[in-house]
Amino acid sequence: MFHLFYAFIWLITWLPLSILYVFSDVTFLVVYYIVGYRKKVVRSNLSNSFPEKTESELRSIERRYYRYFCDIFIETIYQLHCSNEEILRRIEFKNVNSLTDEYAKGKSVIILTAHYGNWEWFTAFSLVLPPESPMYSVYKQLKNEKFDMFMLKLRAKFSGESIEKRDLIRKMVELKREGKMGMYALISDQTPNARSVHYWTIFLNQDTASIVGAEVLARKFDLPVFYAMITRTKRGHYLGEAIPISLEPRLSPEFEITEKFMRILEKQIQDAPEFWLWSHKRWKLKRPVENQTTKI
Repeated sequence: MFHLFYAFIWLITWLPLSILYVFSDVTFLVVYYIVGYRKKVVRSNLSNSFPEKTESELRSIERRYYRYFCDIFIETIYQLHCSNEEILRRIEFKNVNSLTDEYAKGKSVIILTAHYGNWEWFTAFSLVLPPESPMYSVYKQLKNEKFDMFMLKLRAKFSGESIEKRDLIRKMVELKREGKMGMYALISDQTPNARSVHYWTIFLNQDTASIVGAEVLARKFDLPVFYAMITRTKRGHYLGEAIPISLEPRLSPEFEITEKFMRILEKQIQDAPEFWLWSHKRWKLKRPVENQTTKI
């Protein structure tokens, strides 16, 4: 089955993206109106996040989300044959110097990302970095081995390197020992493991368990932290901007880095909600009644 899927993907992604968007439009009709993929999850997430909006407004966001969800799939597989030149025409990067300036100080950088905009295309950021100091994308290995290898192939398309999260600290120590710099990109808007919840906050009107791993690593290795703000400027085109969160993490109060990240992401979602991954079960954990803020 996987080989048939791969053969189909390999063939159709030779087509121009403008034509592939026609497939996206048709897929939207099937996914939204016929299959109703995770529609219950999406509706619950939206209504809880925006209690002030009318039913009509929520349905409008919902439809726009599903349209974009289909676009993301098309854009992701399009990477198979997309050249470096084309991807850099489709995603422009700003404030690169604010990140690479940290190299002059002998510091690597942590980049916090989220399931907002086209997070997969953000791997092209490696193309504007010094070749000897690339971006390392941290990921969790997928259960399906073949699909996992397929996604790794896509993410390595633009010369970045993927690191399984269990190997991250070892890689960071190794690079530091060798005197090498790099940028570690961590998707940080996921739900943490129930056994490793250290911080709760209010995010999109709801009690939310937050991942604090990036903050812990920033303190441990004294690495500045930035947020990768990805904004869609028009269909098939994005702007990637580095927003500083903490340049001296060891001087930041506990959980301040995590909280700043959540607030920036929240504002971005509120401004254009259709570009976030609403079909993810983000709020499956419930804050214990006695819990206010659990310390690490």
